[in-house]
Amino acid sequence: MARMLSKELPDIESILALNPRVQTHAALLSTATKKMEKKHWKRNTEKGCESCVKLENNFDDIKHTTLSERGALREAVRCLKCADAPCQKSCPTNLNIKAFITSIANKNYYGAARTILSDNPLGLTCGMVCPTSDLCVGGCNLYASEEGPINIGGLQQFATEVFKQMGVPQIRNPDLPPSDQIPESYHSKIALIGCGPASISCASFLARLGYGDITIFEKQRFIGGLSSSEIPQFRLPYDVVQFEVDLMKDLGVKVYLKLTDTRSLMASLQNRVFTHRRTFSLSSRKPVNQGCVGVTQRCQSSVAL
Repeated sequence: MARMLSKELPDIESILALNPRVQTHAALLSTATKKMEKKHWKRNTEKGCESCVKLENNFDDIKHTTLSERGALREAVRCLKCADAPCQKSCPTNLNIKAFITSIANKNYYGAARTILSDNPLGLTCGMVCPTSDLCVGGCNLYASEEGPINIGGLQQFATEVFKQMGVPQIRNPDLPPSDQIPESYHSKIALIGCGPASISCASFLARLGYGDITIFEKQRFIGGLSSSEIPQFRLPYDVVQFEVDLMKDLGVKVYLKLTDTRSLMASLQNRVFTHRRTFSLSSRKPVNQGCVGVTQRCQSSVAL
C-alpha cells in the first residue's frame, strides 16, 4: 500500500514566524528612563515607605493559615479523602474532616459548616487557634508531599466564617418530640458557672438534646472566658466568640454577666437541689467553683464536663 502523504503541506513560514525574534542589537535606555519606568510599574511598596499601612491598633487577621475562597477551593481538591482518615483520628473532637472538606470542594459551604458545628459548637474558634500541626494536620497523609499537608484549620475557618456571614440561626432538632411531650427530667434546671469554652460547648450539646432550662453565670462583664481575656484579637476576634454564644442562645440558653457574689449564688443553687461539680485550677491545684452544676442525680452524668 502506497504511503499516504498530506495534500496540504504546512506553511513553514507561518510556523517560523511564531518563534520569538532575537534582537541583533542591544536597546539603549538611560538610567533615569528605567527608574521612571520602574516607579510607574512597581506594585510592591518601598522599604521604609511612609505610605505603608499603619499597624498601630490594627487587629486584623494576619495568620498564614487564613484562606480566601480561591485558596480554599484549591486546597480542598488536594484532599485524598482517606478511608481511615488519620486526621479525624487525631482530632480531639473527632470531627469528620474529609466530609466538610468534600463539601468545600463542591462549594457547599453551608454543608461544610453544618458538619463542623454539629460535632464542635466552637468550630470557628478552633479553626483559628487550634494547634492543628500537632493534631489533624500532623497526621495528614500528604505531609511528605511537595505541597505539604492539607491546611485543615484554614479550611475550617473559611467554612465557618462564610456560615457566620449567612446569619443562619441554630434551631432545635425537629426530630425531637415537642417540649410538652418530653420527659420531666428534660425540664430540670441546669446551671453552668463561667461562660467559657467548656460551658458554651456543654450548654449547646445539652440544648440540642432537648434540655430547655439552661443558665450560664459569668462573673466578668464579657463572655468567652480565656478565649476573650487571654487570646489577642488578631488571633481570635471577640465577634467570633459572640457568634458562637449567639448560636447557643438561639436554643434558649440564658447568660447572666457581672456575677460578683459567687458564694450566695452557690448557696441558692444548693437550696434548689442543685449538685455542684468542683474542678481544679491548673496553677494552684486547688478546687475552684468553676465547671458544671447539675440539678438532679438523674441528669448529673449528662452535665458532667
